[in-house]
Amino acid sequence: MPTLARAIATRNATTIAALLALLAACATVRIEPWSVSEGLNAPESTYLDPGSGLLFVSQVGLRPGGTPMDKDGNGVISKLTRDGKVLAANWVTGLNSPKGLRSHGGTLWVSDVDEVVSIDIASGRILSRIKVEGAKFLNDVATGPDGAVYVSDMLTSKIHRIKDGRPSVFAEGDQLEYPNGLLVEGDSLVVAAWGKPEADFSTKVPGHLYRLNLTSAAKTLITPKPTGNLDGLESDGRGGYIVSDWVAGKVYHIAGNGDTRLLKQFKQGTADIAYLPESRTLIVPHMLENRVQAYDLSAEFKSSTY
Repeated sequence: MPTLARAIATRNATTIAALLALLAACATVRIEPWSVSEGLNAPESTYLDPGSGLLFVSQVGLRPGGTPMDKDGNGVISKLTRDGKVLAANWVTGLNSPKGLRSHGGTLWVSDVDEVVSIDIASGRILSRIKVEGAKFLNDVATGPDGAVYVSDMLTSKIHRIKDGRPSVFAEGDQLEYPNGLLVEGDSLVVAAWGKPEADFSTKVPGHLYRLNLTSAAKTLITPKPTGNLDGLESDGRGGYIVSDWVAGKVYHIAGNGDTRLLKQFKQGTADIAYLPESRTLIVPHMLENRVQAYDLSAEFKSSTY
């Protein structure tokens, strides 16, 4: 082989080997389990913004005898690193009872009782407060690639859509099973339902995990049977989902075909989780314990094909 060709071949082989080593290292990256509790008051949602790599936590800020629907100005958003270091405990203040979080194009969208708030991630400045007519208990938020924002109202069994600052009803009715968790995935909105709540938020029939077509809102079940009082919903990165049950304190893995298995059992109050597929890290807001904690799920998936 000529000298130049040999040199090129050697360089290419070295580059490929280095790339494979880097990919292997990324595939095995781990985040050490961590826990944060100081200064937290009813953390409801945790969300890792892919653009900044930062973790955001919404806090309802419950007063003694208060409820998660109170409009009292006690709600805050905190900013953390993905390994649990608190960067700004009171990053955004002056909210009421903030819950679901999701970002698009450098903007963080937050549900807050009867309005949806947009926040500039770079500065922490509130950009807008969009009132949703008739809303009672806005909960989770999802964003589409076109910038549309979807927000669930668990008490009215509606899902609202906000585009260009204007809200409209995307879907409504008992067939939505009083939706909570939301996730845009391809041409579908995946929904984690609570089930029709009684006065104490208990249910006679719990909710399913299902999907709604983004064009027609046609419903397709993912879990064939009622699954739980579902709250947090995240992709597992492989066609399935990580879902929390607030009342039962459970976290499930639900495959794309609906097969469901228990991953973690906690106390009541497992709210809107975050999940980092690359490190198999689950981040749980333990709402009733005023704590956010990260867990390594590698062992739970060790013997599975996941």
